[in-house]
Amino acid sequence: MLVCVKSAGAADLSFTGIDRDSDLYSTLRGGSLLVEQTDQDVSPSPQELVAAAQADYARLLAVLYDQGYFGPVVKITLDGVEASAIPPVSPPRQVQRAVIDIDTGPKFTFAATRISPVAPGTELPDGYAVGETARLSVLKDAVSAGINGWRDQGHAKAKLASQDLTARHTDRTISANLQLSPGPKLRFGALTVKGNRDVRTARIIEIAGLPEGKTYDPNELRLAQQRLRRAGAFSAVALLEADRIGPDDTLPITAQITESKPRRFGFGGELSSLEGVTLNTFWLHRNLLGGAERLRIGAEIKGIGGNSGGEDYTLSARFERPATFNADTDFYALAKLEQLDEVNFFSRQLDLEAGIERFANENRTYTLGLGLRRAETRDAFGTNKFTLFTVPLSAEFDYRDNTLDAKDGYFLKAAVTPFVALSGADNGVRSYVDARAYRTFGTARPVTLAFRGQLGSVYGPDLNVAPADYLFYSGGSGTVRGQPYQTLGVDLGGGNIVGGRSFAGLSAEARVSITDTLGIVGFADAGYIGSEEFFDGSGAWHSGAGIGLRYATGVGPIRLDVAVPTSGPETGEDFQVYIGIGQSF
Repeated sequence: MLVCVKSAGAADLSFTGIDRDSDLYSTLRGGSLLVEQTDQDVSPSPQELVAAAQADYARLLAVLYDQGYFGPVVKITLDGVEASAIPPVSPPRQVQRAVIDIDTGPKFTFAATRISPVAPGTELPDGYAVGETARLSVLKDAVSAGINGWRDQGHAKAKLASQDLTARHTDRTISANLQLSPGPKLRFGALTVKGNRDVRTARIIEIAGLPEGKTYDPNELRLAQQRLRRAGAFSAVALLEADRIGPDDTLPITAQITESKPRRFGFGGELSSLEGVTLNTFWLHRNLLGGAERLRIGAEIKGIGGNSGGEDYTLSARFERPATFNADTDFYALAKLEQLDEVNFFSRQLDLEAGIERFANENRTYTLGLGLRRAETRDAFGTNKFTLFTVPLSAEFDYRDNTLDAKDGYFLKAAVTPFVALSGADNGVRSYVDARAYRTFGTARPVTLAFRGQLGSVYGPDLNVAPADYLFYSGGSGTVRGQPYQTLGVDLGGGNIVGGRSFAGLSAEARVSITDTLGIVGFADAGYIGSEEFFDGSGAWHSGAGIGLRYATGVGPIRLDVAVPTSGPETGEDFQVYIGIGQSF
């Protein structure tokens, strides 16, 4: 069979011997440099074509070997001359036609698949079995699985001692006999740090948390590397195993560190047709005291030019010290001064808080804090001044494949804040749960279905004495798009609305990729607010729906949503527009 690929301004390329409709054709074409050089978007020189053709012998043979063809014949000609015979320093002045002719020969299968010794619990690849296609990649995977199995048992220097591969062309089979050398069981030696200038060596060792003297475990190396990266003070981290075994069967480890610039400044913004412009900025020091301590000072202004009340101001400072109590537990302290001029209430508050953040693994995080809140609020019930002692608790499970543009996985965050009223309110508990799930279907134009559920409650104080900024509202980009910001609350009559003690929110999106960078989204949101402490359905619902555009960038998709109200109390608003970076949830 002949397949011709036309190239404007370059050579015509023909494939012979391979069925164009086969998977092998696509695989070979993807592995060929000559295909790239004769693409319509490039105009290579004759010398570049010769170099590509000569490199293709090895590349195409590697592809064929990996597909189980161990007796192929590959012939590549340029204007009828075998490419391997053309001197690279004396290429032809012009190349008009290139031909890749492949005779695959028979496909080989495994007649024997031996590997020993194998550590208990080692899972070998399914393809490494008698009767399966004899692929080189399967052989490599079998060796890797065998070595990693021993490394997981503490044998850090496990290696392939010998391999015996026998091909029987009459039977079209390969017999494989792989011999592993586990080496001795090792323990972690001392951690040596190189490359640091400003962060103290002792603190780097403390943050890494490598268990010196314990049995070698590659997962501990991975965790130590994650801890150092999570600290935020380093732009590059590599943990290198020593080539030689140390005294008493120990394995010295070297941490090669590149420090980040200690100071950073950033800013961001968001625009909505009702909520107006939101601007924020921050200043960050990554190594405040020489031990990778972080200090972040931030400021935010919301509601500029909007119709969602007045302008809101926030000024905050947060200090973090990694590996304070152990390698996976950080200490934090924060101070936040905030003014909220919302549609239905006004609040000024000062929050002081300190606590710990525990990283159970790369996906699960827990926090425990102690806080003091002093606030003055004004709503339909009047003005109230209160002081609260708080115990904020939270758990976060983040199994999304991408934080700003999730395609698959789920996210769950639950926050519970018991509070004791020192003055001006009653004791109680505020709770909030945010759950999200994602699933993508298809490959050519993938469709991602995204779902979100929110649930909130304020238990304890009556509605008229509950902290106004602890109550819940619905409407706006974070709850129900299409509905004006915080328009749904508890209606007291006479145009007076306050927040509710119970809240529920539901959102669904269908995200369709049109191109690699452009996508469209259809969505529907619904929100509920009730005066009761826990959701019982006696409150009020409203909803909204709309469409949106997404444009992918290196920092996340740019989001443009247009939504209309679909049910709920009349607001007099026809539609809302939301612009931001990242998916809506």
